[in-house]
Amino acid sequence: MNDPETNGLPKTGILPDNEILTFHVSELDASSRLDSFLAARIEDWSRARLQRLIDDGDVLVNGHTSKGSYKLKTSDEIEVELTPLPSSVFAPEDIPIDIIYEDDDLIVVNKPAGLVVHPAAGNQSGTLANALAFHFDRLSSKGGAIRPGLVHRLDKDTSGLLVVAKGEAVHEKLADQFRAREVFKSYLALVHGVVKEDSGQIDQPLARDPRNRTRMAVVRGGRPALSLYRVRRRYNRFSLLDVEIKTGRTHQIRVHLAWLKHPVVADEVYGGGRDNTMQHPKLRAAIRRLGRQFLHAEQLGFRHPSSDEPLRFTAPLPKDLTAFLSELESADG
Repeated sequence: MNDPETNGLPKTGILPDNEILTFHVSELDASSRLDSFLAARIEDWSRARLQRLIDDGDVLVNGHTSKGSYKLKTSDEIEVELTPLPSSVFAPEDIPIDIIYEDDDLIVVNKPAGLVVHPAAGNQSGTLANALAFHFDRLSSKGGAIRPGLVHRLDKDTSGLLVVAKGEAVHEKLADQFRAREVFKSYLALVHGVVKEDSGQIDQPLARDPRNRTRMAVVRGGRPALSLYRVRRRYNRFSLLDVEIKTGRTHQIRVHLAWLKHPVVADEVYGGGRDNTMQHPKLRAAIRRLGRQFLHAEQLGFRHPSSDEPLRFTAPLPKDLTAFLSELESADG
């Protein structure tokens, strides 16, 4: 089978979140219906299930939702998120939410590490989506039945800020800002090694790793991805970085920093254990106790979808990451 960035059949391979496939339409497929095109390329998914994905907004054509009857054009880019069917057991759950801001249109929440954003394979309950459904009577349904109000997401083990839409029009306006790269997203990342440059950028395309389909990687011909970084503090063996992402690719920061040879601390998927660090017994023990990658979505900025007023929010560093930095200062200097 071919790479999912091509027009061939994608291999099966589930990332920690839902599987995302990307296709580019060739001249041979121009004028085909969107639903027929997908049915011919995605194995083990019935036309009815694919139509549900289209109806729920999980299929984007050139960054926008479309109908199954849409006639494809040469060079159209199709992105498909293979979300599970809404489960009969999906229900509101009384899970605490840290609300940073709320008004009649939207909510900004501070997600803790370890909380999955929405149901996916292996996580049918206990998610942020279940919590939102419990705490709020009105949420946008544009993201589908199992993602009420969710405009974007974070990895399970990344903490920090997310914006949630209460209404359909608000959801679409926020999504337009994300698509236009107008949303300010800044993360705090602790990485292995001393980063020499005070600031820099990583402009490298990302796609599914052709050698390991459960990971993402820098791949020639992948989707454009741009990350900007600035050193906030240097330690003897580590660097604390502010990372602003201009695009929102899956695992973008983690993959880009690993490509830079400065992987995120405690990121087991993309090379979180560096030999010179793991030989230090106190640091080795501290990393194991941390139990998740040192990555926090610290700042989020966007224009209010109703008033057009610029908004900027900051989430304080969680206690587990603050405690780790204290141990680091003691052990690493």
